[in-house]
Amino acid sequence: MRPTPPPQTYRVKSFGCQMNVYDGERMAELLATQGIRPAADGEDADLVVLNTCHIREKAAEKVYSDIGRLRREDGSAPLIAVAGCVAQAEGEEIMARAPAVSMVVGPQAYHRLPEMIEQAALGQRSVDTDMPAQTKFDVLPARRKVGPNAFLTVQEGCDKFCTYCVVPYTRGAEISRSFNDLVEEARSLVEAGAREITLLGQNVNAWRDDSNRGLEKLVEELAAIPGLARIRYTTSHPNDMTEGLIEAHRDIPQLMPFLHLPVQAGNDRVLKAMNRSHTVDSYLRIIDRVRAARPDIALSGDFIVGFPGETDAEFEDTLKLVERVGYAQCFSFKYSPRPGTPAADMEDQVPMAVMDERLQRLQAALSASQLAFNQASVGKRCTVLVERKGKLPGQWLGKSPWLQSVHFTADAAIGDLVEVELVEAGPNSLSGRLVSAISG
Repeated sequence: MRPTPPPQTYRVKSFGCQMNVYDGERMAELLATQGIRPAADGEDADLVVLNTCHIREKAAEKVYSDIGRLRREDGSAPLIAVAGCVAQAEGEEIMARAPAVSMVVGPQAYHRLPEMIEQAALGQRSVDTDMPAQTKFDVLPARRKVGPNAFLTVQEGCDKFCTYCVVPYTRGAEISRSFNDLVEEARSLVEAGAREITLLGQNVNAWRDDSNRGLEKLVEELAAIPGLARIRYTTSHPNDMTEGLIEAHRDIPQLMPFLHLPVQAGNDRVLKAMNRSHTVDSYLRIIDRVRAARPDIALSGDFIVGFPGETDAEFEDTLKLVERVGYAQCFSFKYSPRPGTPAADMEDQVPMAVMDERLQRLQAALSASQLAFNQASVGKRCTVLVERKGKLPGQWLGKSPWLQSVHFTADAAIGDLVEVELVEAGPNSLSGRLVSAISG
C-alpha cells in the first residue's frame, strides 16, 4: 500500500451485540485521544473501522461486501480497519482477500489501533489478533460524555463451549474486570450524564472478583452511586444464575425487573447436543425462583431452531416452553453453521425450508407472548427514562423498568425520569400518559 496522510476523521460501524457497541464506543474514544474526529453526516471518513460480529449469518462474506462498498466514486478508498470477532476468526485471510484493508485487529487488541494507524499511514499493513496478558482495559482512555444510557463491559470471553458458538475462539476464556475499576468507570459514566448502566458480558453473571464476590455485590456497590437510577445486565447463562443474584432483584431497587436468560431450546436431548449445561427442568426452576423473588419481572431469552438433528417433536417442546414461561421479549434464529465449531460437522443438518417454517411458528408464538405481556402492563404506573424525541410534536420515547418502549406527550428532556400511566399496548411498544415528572 502507498503511504497516505494520517487520518483526520473516522467512522466506526459496529454490528451485532451490545458488547460490540461498547467496543465501538471505546475505539471512538481512543481515536479521539489521537486527535482524530468523527466524520460528519455525509462526509467521507479518512478511516473506517468495521467492528464485526461473527454471530451474523455468513458474517465473513458480509464483511467483504462492506469493504467493497467503501470504495468511492473516484476509485479511492479510506483507510480500512476490520475489528471484532470476524477479524479474530479470519485474521490473515482478510488481508489476502481484501487488499483495501490496512488493519485487522481482534476484540482483545483494539487498544493498539493508534500504532497500527501510524503503520498504515506509512503504507504498511498489519494484523493483531493477540490476546495479551495486559488487557485493553488497562490502557484505554477515560470514558467520555455519554447519554442517559451507558454500557459497561464487566466480563469477557466464555468457557462454556456450546457446540454452535464461536465466542470461546474469538473472545477467549472468561475474564472478569476488577471491582474497583468497574466502580470507577461507572462513577465517571454517571458524572458524564448516565442515569442507567447496563453491565455487559458474554456470560455477565459469571463475573467474579479476586475476593470471589459475585455480580450481586457489584450491583449493590453501583446502586450506591448518587444519580444512578437504573442498573441492568446482559447476557446471562443459567449455569451462573446464583441465589445471591436472584435475591438482588428482590432487594436492590435500582436493579430493573428484567432478566435476559437464554435457553436456546426446549428439549433436553437438543440441549445436551448443544453442550448447554442446563436441562429444561433446571431452567424452569431458575425461572420460578426469580419470579418468587420479583413477581413482576420481565423475562427474555434466545432460541435456535433447526439445530442439527432436531426433530419435529423436539421443536414442539420448544413451543411448549415458550407457553410455559411467558416471555416479554425474545431473540430467535435459524441455526447457522460456524466453521470450526463441533455442530458444523454434525450429521442430520436440518433442511433450510424446515428451519424457515419452524422459525415462523416460533416467532409467532414469541410475538403473541410479548403482546400479552404488554397488554397486561396497561393500567400500571411506572417510571420511564426519556431517551429521545418521538415523531410527533411534544412526543417522547423512553424505556419502562421492564425494557418496554413507551411513547408519551409531555414537556420533558432526554435523561428525565417521569412517571407514566401505561394506557395502550401494541406488540412492540406502549402508549403512556404523563402522571408527573420525578427528576430532571
